[in-house]
Amino acid sequence: MDNGETLPPGLALRLPSPVEELRDERLGGVRLFLKRDDLIHPELPGNKWRKLKHNLAEAARQGKGTLLTFGGAYSNHIRATAAAGHHFGLATIGVIRGEEHLPLNPSLAYAAARGMRIAYLDRSTYRAKDSPEVIARLRAVWGDFYLLPEGGSNAYAVQGCAELPSEVDAQLRALAPGPEGGGGRAYDVICCACGTGGTLAGIASALPAGCRAVGFPVLKGGEYLAGEVERLQREAFGTPSPGWSLECGFHFGGYAKTTKELGAFVEDFAARHGRTLDRVYVAKMMYGIFDLVTREAFPPGTRLVAVVTGGPGPGQDSGRLA
Repeated sequence: MDNGETLPPGLALRLPSPVEELRDERLGGVRLFLKRDDLIHPELPGNKWRKLKHNLAEAARQGKGTLLTFGGAYSNHIRATAAAGHHFGLATIGVIRGEEHLPLNPSLAYAAARGMRIAYLDRSTYRAKDSPEVIARLRAVWGDFYLLPEGGSNAYAVQGCAELPSEVDAQLRALAPGPEGGGGRAYDVICCACGTGGTLAGIASALPAGCRAVGFPVLKGGEYLAGEVERLQREAFGTPSPGWSLECGFHFGGYAKTTKELGAFVEDFAARHGRTLDRVYVAKMMYGIFDLVTREAFPPGTRLVAVVTGGPGPGQDSGRLA
């Protein structure tokens, strides 16, 4: 299932996703390129398709006709799994953290409209969702299914995200060849927002020589993701990879939370570039990149790539003030 191969009729993916340079005087001598994974597909944007593609192939190999996964009430992954099920002819079940609230919010209503059956786990049980006991209870209720973890991050997801660095490398060599003496690198640093660590784990496992990856956790206490990245890399490739780091100071109060400072950055970015950033993930990464440039963390001449993993989903507002 690769760049148009064996895709169901009517599902057109924009792959490779475009790369474009962002010109902004605040960057000084640093060049910033946006990897527009948000344009892959309106229902399967960004890292969601990259995480799902090999999982869908594995579900087919196992003969599974149902996908079951977990998420919060506004989960991008829940929506993308519902859309994938719709396009690939699979039943989908979304197990949501917390209690049922009716009417469904726009995000869950969208998933339901794509055929997903919605279930709920109280928060205590949800914390144990990966335990054999909880999975057995779910199988007793829903029957056989292919299990996707919360956020979609597993070994197959990491393998999908690992395809991104070489894709960017080829595009930048055609779009903006690097300077002489740059060691032959098309770029120096690739950045992504982090929720579960799967995207960073994949990117960091396939970096061109001399490049490094930086992840920006969007939740408070994101330091724990270092262990998750290493675990996912071991599961996918047998060993962790060097050359990556986390910048944990740009969570703005926690997952799906925001501050007036972040809001002002998003509004200013829209005024400058005509693009509204997703405040849950992408805006926090972009704020972090500009802050690090201001603090001279990247020397002049550095070529940065920022992976735009998606845009605001249905019913997602500016976030909760921290």
